[in-house]
Amino acid sequence: MNDFFNDPILQKALPEAIVETLTMVGISALVTVLIGLPLGILLHSTAPGGLTPKPLFHRIVSDVIVNITRSIPFAILMVTLIPLARALTGTSLGPVAASVSLSIATIPFFARLVESSLRDISTGKVDAALVMGSTNFQVISKVLVREALPGIVAAITTTTVTLVGYSAMAGLVGGGGLGKLAYNYGFQRFMPNVMIVVLVLIIVLVQAIQLIGDYLARRVDHR
Repeated sequence: MNDFFNDPILQKALPEAIVETLTMVGISALVTVLIGLPLGILLHSTAPGGLTPKPLFHRIVSDVIVNITRSIPFAILMVTLIPLARALTGTSLGPVAASVSLSIATIPFFARLVESSLRDISTGKVDAALVMGSTNFQVISKVLVREALPGIVAAITTTTVTLVGYSAMAGLVGGGGLGKLAYNYGFQRFMPNVMIVVLVLIIVLVQAIQLIGDYLARRVDHR
């Protein structure tokens, strides 16, 4: 173990890998929330019994776009989206490029979680807001999203934890991060200490995200 920590290559590679992993997860989580939250609200609102039911539109978005994307294994999706990542970021390597496939993989997943959280809100509260003259936008922002906020925070936490696992896979195809470090040194150079350290760091990161998410979910829960 002392040889591992005294290795100048790994002393430089480990901090860089941590930064790359945090970059991938951070960018992907932000994009996922910015796109997935409105998408989840749209799925809920256009569903039968929603604020603005549009059965055909809902079926196209839900069954065709969301379900098909969620059905594709991430490893296959990641390789398929390399040309798109290159077109958007100018490169197919690095954490920023990897964030493209990571975001596309988790947006439908997060949208489904948001839709599920909104579905749990009592229809009585929505009906009461409509009777009082609230617009659909006001119902969504002041009733649905506000009441579902603990579930939405939990959904963000679950999605971010998923992104940590996906980011390790992305490292194998040029995304960098802890996954690349574990593969290049732990696997190819037969250094089990590296694999153990990477595993411990990923566990610590996941536990930290889960603890913070659970704390925030309790803080926003006023029910």
